[in-house]
Amino acid sequence: MHAIDVFARHATEFRDLRLNDEVLHHAKRAVIDWHAALFPGLDSPPMPQLRRALAEDLGRGGARLPDGRAATWRTAALLNGTAAHAAEVDDSFRDAMYHPGAATIAAALATAQQVGANGLDFLRGVVLGYEVSTRIGVVLGRAHYRHWHNTGTVGTFGAAAATAGLLGLHGAPFGHVLATAATFAAGLQQAFRMDSMSKPLHAGRAAEAGVLAAQLAAEGVTGSRDVLDGEAGLGRAMSDGPDWAVVGETLGRDFHITRLTFKNHIGCGHTFAAIDAALELRRRHGLEPAQIRRVRVATYRPALDIACYADPKTENEARFSLPFVVATALVHGSVRLDAYTPERLVDGRTRALMARIEAHVDAELDAAFPGRRAARVEIETEDGQRHAWLQPDRKGDPELPLSDAELEDKLMELAAPVIGRDRAKALLAGIWGLERASSLAALQAV
Repeated sequence: MHAIDVFARHATEFRDLRLNDEVLHHAKRAVIDWHAALFPGLDSPPMPQLRRALAEDLGRGGARLPDGRAATWRTAALLNGTAAHAAEVDDSFRDAMYHPGAATIAAALATAQQVGANGLDFLRGVVLGYEVSTRIGVVLGRAHYRHWHNTGTVGTFGAAAATAGLLGLHGAPFGHVLATAATFAAGLQQAFRMDSMSKPLHAGRAAEAGVLAAQLAAEGVTGSRDVLDGEAGLGRAMSDGPDWAVVGETLGRDFHITRLTFKNHIGCGHTFAAIDAALELRRRHGLEPAQIRRVRVATYRPALDIACYADPKTENEARFSLPFVVATALVHGSVRLDAYTPERLVDGRTRALMARIEAHVDAELDAAFPGRRAARVEIETEDGQRHAWLQPDRKGDPELPLSDAELEDKLMELAAPVIGRDRAKALLAGIWGLERASSLAALQAV
């Protein structure tokens, strides 16, 4: 049986699977976090440019954008998927090295609006998209992550599976959805190793591609059932020939959506353990920047490869600069949206401290990646004291999860400046009641 067939069979079984309260609760948490990521991204590059380029697809169609405008189905998925990844505050599934929400929920929402789905069906589509795509990401493994941006590649499967579920496709047609989605999957890490606007588009295009793959399968378009595990398939082309045999072993029993990471800082998630460790040392020892002679950060290889900017000049570069975010944490006590204002980018105390930060790969911490995302920070003070802290997990990881209240606060912090506190509160209430909602009207923020 090919991997595609495993997922096709699961889609059939999923139709009759009753999701328990815990899974539904975590699905709603994912939807809350997706909205928290969406609103600050709405006007981040490349969103203004993308809306202008897609102007002919706005003002018509069965989907809705956050501002209330109608949009065609795929266009809504593309715009919302891009926005939800643009501010670098979206969720992740650690073992798949992947931000599942941006594309999966964007596609599910656009599809649910298009077909008039109720709240429970929408949540079920989200769960199906997460469970299928994260397993593909896990199998592709670290070898895939060397060159590919999993949010663009693996995200295509999340969007495709969610859309297929909401369209009622299962069995062989569901397999064809994933098979066609595989040929659409793309997104290169090199696209954000230099300052560019391309990275958020990976999530948007994944959402759009997943929707299109499902639309095509609904019209009878077929795909290769061995496209994942064949001799020239995705596994060999984009990884190191991974073993697909166990891809579906825990489907329907172990729900990955219950083990998401929700960001507690804003920026590249690979820097968060170092930020947490720096903040802990600052708190424990009352450290002021002027007291710090040297900061040493030990972490895993992708944290240095991806958060690679030593001297960031732009907001985007700063989000991917380990020295900048660690220095910001030590100087200002947090790394939130205001960390990336023009004033903060040239802040004298932050820049001075950055020059005293060293970072290197720790072999033990690197070996634990991707299952653990750890960092060790050591601070040497001007009077010769040394303080060290190992942060084995990031705040927001399954081991140190954000509470429901903290997740609500995150949405309020990021959404209220855009839509106002009253609408943000109403949105929260609507999400928490989704499984009882006859429509998705409660998700329309304006």
